[in-house]
Amino acid sequence: MSDERTLTVRETLEAMERESLSPYATLSENSRGRDREEEPCDIRPVFQRDRDRILHSKSFRRLKNKTQVFLSPQGDHYRTRLSHTLEVSQNARTIAKALRLNESLTEAIALGHDLGHTPFGHCGEGVLNQLCEGGFVHSEQSVRIVELLEKDGAGLNLTWEVRDGIRNHRTSGHPATPEGQAVRICDKIAYVGADIDDAIRAHLLTEDDIPLAIKDELGFSVKKRLNTLIHDVISTSYDSPEIRLSKEKEQALYELRQFLFEKVYKNPEAKSEEVKARRMIHELFVYYTDHFDAIPEKYRELAAKRGDAQDRVICDYIAGMTDDFATAKFSEYFVPRAWGVELD
Repeated sequence: MSDERTLTVRETLEAMERESLSPYATLSENSRGRDREEEPCDIRPVFQRDRDRILHSKSFRRLKNKTQVFLSPQGDHYRTRLSHTLEVSQNARTIAKALRLNESLTEAIALGHDLGHTPFGHCGEGVLNQLCEGGFVHSEQSVRIVELLEKDGAGLNLTWEVRDGIRNHRTSGHPATPEGQAVRICDKIAYVGADIDDAIRAHLLTEDDIPLAIKDELGFSVKKRLNTLIHDVISTSYDSPEIRLSKEKEQALYELRQFLFEKVYKNPEAKSEEVKARRMIHELFVYYTDHFDAIPEKYRELAAKRGDAQDRVICDYIAGMTDDFATAKFSEYFVPRAWGVELD
């Protein structure tokens, strides 16, 4: 009778990774692991398991009602933080597949990279950064969510590689894996292309406003620029441990981002409501500082167990809000309610 053990589905998939992925790819079986050891899944390799945990998290679902660029836009086709996240994931997976990287790791990082974003986008982040002792950065908050805040304080217990990619997705970051590097680049590619598309929809600019030199380098439409940049990452990074753009395309993308900062991100018309949003986040922070018991009990109990400072707990609570929930809380605390009695 044979002693040979039948491989689990997970082990078969891990063997397929060894045989088919690039020598530079991050193999699931070589993960540095989780903070808390777990029994391996018999079906899913570790990075696929992480992807599923993020996808099913409450923080991920809340992204659908968080601002990307335009606050409370009138129309169904403007990006939200969730649609941006899905676009980053799709672009990064395209690159990962072409370069034979680990798609599950790539997707897990992409889906988790913006979990820590505040309501009202970067303006909300800026307010909390000013008010919270030690500052507030959405990439670090994303890691805090998956390590400490999700599942009532248990966290998602993700692998080291996924957390590293989430933490380092910002421009100044240095992801340790090629999959993390792909997500970092695709974050920039996705929001630059999408923000131009949304700005054109909002009549803040036209395609003709984009400098000709940039269009000559990247393309004369949103679709063509996306195609150019994705192809450039693949061709430049092929058979290389580093995922990157060519110098020419990287410079053009940088110039396009600078153009967006001047024409959209700092545009008085596009940002006219941000003054109100900043004031709202500021007033909520002050209110919870004076009325800490208004923070849900589970937040306060978890903070007490960890010894978190009060302002960090307040940041955790506010950062987790959607735009609508933050607005509702502001209205509850600061807007007088109408009396239910008619006057003669």
